[in-house]
Amino acid sequence: MTNGFVAMNAWQVMGAGLLFFSLLYLVTGAATWWLTRHLLPSLRYGRVLDPRPLQAGQLRRELRESAVAIFIFGAGLVFPWGLLRLGWAGLAVDPSPWRIVLEVGLLFLWNELHFFASHRLLHTRWLRRFHGAHHQSHVATPFSTYALHPVEAVMLGSVPLLPMLLHDFSFVALVSLPVLSIVLNNLGHSNYEFSRHAPATGWRAASRRHHLHHACYQGNYGFLLDVFDRWSGSALPFEAADARLARPMEHR
Repeated sequence: MTNGFVAMNAWQVMGAGLLFFSLLYLVTGAATWWLTRHLLPSLRYGRVLDPRPLQAGQLRRELRESAVAIFIFGAGLVFPWGLLRLGWAGLAVDPSPWRIVLEVGLLFLWNELHFFASHRLLHTRWLRRFHGAHHQSHVATPFSTYALHPVEAVMLGSVPLLPMLLHDFSFVALVSLPVLSIVLNNLGHSNYEFSRHAPATGWRAASRRHHLHHACYQGNYGFLLDVFDRWSGSALPFEAADARLARPMEHR
């Protein structure tokens, strides 16, 4: 698998990337939708966080914008592939299971930091015009995950490049990065609290934190972890959106 990827030509890499990210988006989005709209409510487990209806045409817009992001992510695989072909990066040969587990953990932490920093930049005066498209979804859905402006897609898609220049990761660990990313992104955009008690705590509070980010626009810039928001003072209280949810839908 490892040698096969490096031996591909650029067109094959982009084609494989488009197929990979398309399946990743559609399968995880559909699974999360079914889980939070059908299975968990039928089991009386958890709760919808933002009860407001979706805007007219929201899902169609999200799918359309996501198609552009998928193209960018898929075509963008030529950059990590190029690092390998040029010899600027390498892949671990016969890594042990423990090494793979450790690398997955390191990439998870890097993804959290990279997302927080990129997201915080996208809320600055200079870059927020590129993030506005994503915030058209005041009520998040699993299909909001890739509904990004092309500039934001490029920023978020750059996450594996720096680690690859610093360390020879296993192929499995690198492939796990986009999988982990979209699974966690679906959790954050599910608009559903995966807990018997409200408000949830720990990792299960991630969906509530990101729901508050979409409802309030500012604050809660992190992904699964809230540590960077707490350190930077951008964490929102759980009741931050109560007044806004009680009013009719607002448009920016």
